[in-house]
Amino acid sequence: MDEFLRYVVQQLVKYPDEAILTHREESGIIIFQLSLRKSDVGRLIGKGGTTINALRELLNAAGEKQGKKVVLEILD
Repeated sequence: MDEFLRYVVQQLVKYPDEAILTHREESGIIIFQLSLRKSDVGRLIGKGGTTINALRELLNAAGEKQGKKVVLEILD
């Protein structure tokens, strides 16, 4: 899941080298934290939040296969 998310983010943002992705697991919940350049945050969120919502849905579907919930946070 980590590699998938990293690949998708790198394709969507203008400065992929500055994207920092970390994750941790707490009681069955996988929490991904993504730090981006401010100008790339809007690109990842998309118009009306459609891009980030679609990405979260894909992560949740992958997490369900493992019996876990997945959360994606974008840090400032």
